[in-house]
Amino acid sequence: MTEGNQALCATVEGLRQAKAEGVVLEGTALLSEENHDLIVRVGPFTGRIPREEAALGIAEGTTRDIAILSRVGKAVSFLVLDIEGPEESPQLLLSRRRAQELAMDHILTHWTPGLVVPATVTHLEPFGAFVDIGCGAPSMIGVERLSVSRIAHAEQRLRLGQEIYAAVLGIDRQQRRVQLTHKELLGTWEENAALFRSGMTVPGYVRGIKDYGAFIELTPNLSGLAECKAGLREGGRVSVYIKSILPERMKLKLLVIDLLPAPDGPEPPRYFITQGKLERWSYSPEGCAKAGGVTVFTDPL
Repeated sequence: MTEGNQALCATVEGLRQAKAEGVVLEGTALLSEENHDLIVRVGPFTGRIPREEAALGIAEGTTRDIAILSRVGKAVSFLVLDIEGPEESPQLLLSRRRAQELAMDHILTHWTPGLVVPATVTHLEPFGAFVDIGCGAPSMIGVERLSVSRIAHAEQRLRLGQEIYAAVLGIDRQQRRVQLTHKELLGTWEENAALFRSGMTVPGYVRGIKDYGAFIELTPNLSGLAECKAGLREGGRVSVYIKSILPERMKLKLLVIDLLPAPDGPEPPRYFITQGKLERWSYSPEGCAKAGGVTVFTDPL
């Protein structure tokens, strides 16, 4: 919370000012009552967010109540709708939904495809990662867009509550939705391969096992092929010796040295891009005979 927000939340006069000016404030959700109203700590006071005002889509039935329950113990943004009662213990009526609508209005007006934006991971599923793109406004990154290397579940790439970067892939203003992508910020094949040299032994993850070998991920956007070895399993961590790096064929030849214990969750992403606006991204090295992924960011008509 900013110092300005703290000052407004500290007094009833400040809260009345925030109500009159439509300022979005932030507090901590203390609990969810039986009817799923949220009780929120607002400076020295407490306020209530009715269930229908606790998240976009709750009133319409398009959002499940888990979106409310999962906020307990966490920060929530809101607008002040009403203030009643005595100055020392006012009754505050709040709305998180309206704060989300304001944030989405700004996003739909000012964001364009290719823009690199911050986001916070709120939920992880096999099919992708749900993220907060501002004041609780939701978006999702499909699992196939989290990285070039394929994974079975978004939890293999990100952690809950993690602050990440993403790029705007598309905007549907009619449906008020923003589509994001992540892998383009993690570097091209060439940028990732430059982190390694032949003769190095490094850790990696088994991302696929075939009859002809095992695909080992060295970074989220770089994998190589090694001969299969007893004890390998998908998702397992191993150490590998880099036999050769072949840019012209976009290949790494690896040798599995040993099985390694798994770390406590995925490592933080290594970003090559954290700001600006992308127009076109190509994974393959220039002149490479093997085609790689290309993403074109096109402004909506």
